[in-house]
Amino acid sequence: MAVRKYSRQRESIREMLLSRKDHPTADAVYADIRKIYPNISLGTVYRNLSLLAELGEIKKLSVGDGSEHYDADTTPHNHFTCRCCHAVIDLDMEDVSSIKETAAKRFDGDIEDYSINFYGVCGICKSKSS
Repeated sequence: MAVRKYSRQRESIREMLLSRKDHPTADAVYADIRKIYPNISLGTVYRNLSLLAELGEIKKLSVGDGSEHYDADTTPHNHFTCRCCHAVIDLDMEDVSSIKETAAKRFDGDIEDYSINFYGVCGICKSKSS
């Protein structure tokens, strides 16, 4: 892969994602990064998010709500998505990495990564409906 030129904007996007735990969409990243770079375009944010994901510096999450979400935590972990407020939350649980080996037993190829997403109602939305 070619060496990429340093970009203050890209580094700011990466640092902003590292400071967050809420798995923002590109639009949310754009809204935050405009506070630092008022003239940045949404296209620049999308390109930088795609590049950071391609480089493995962030993860792109598809959770079924029609938008991609972004996570700077690239360590193996699982997510919960609330069907009411659409929050994407890191799910702290015991190790389930054996699922990769289980899946590989009946698959003729190389599984390089996996993602487990759980769906339901988060605690905040559950308490609002009570």
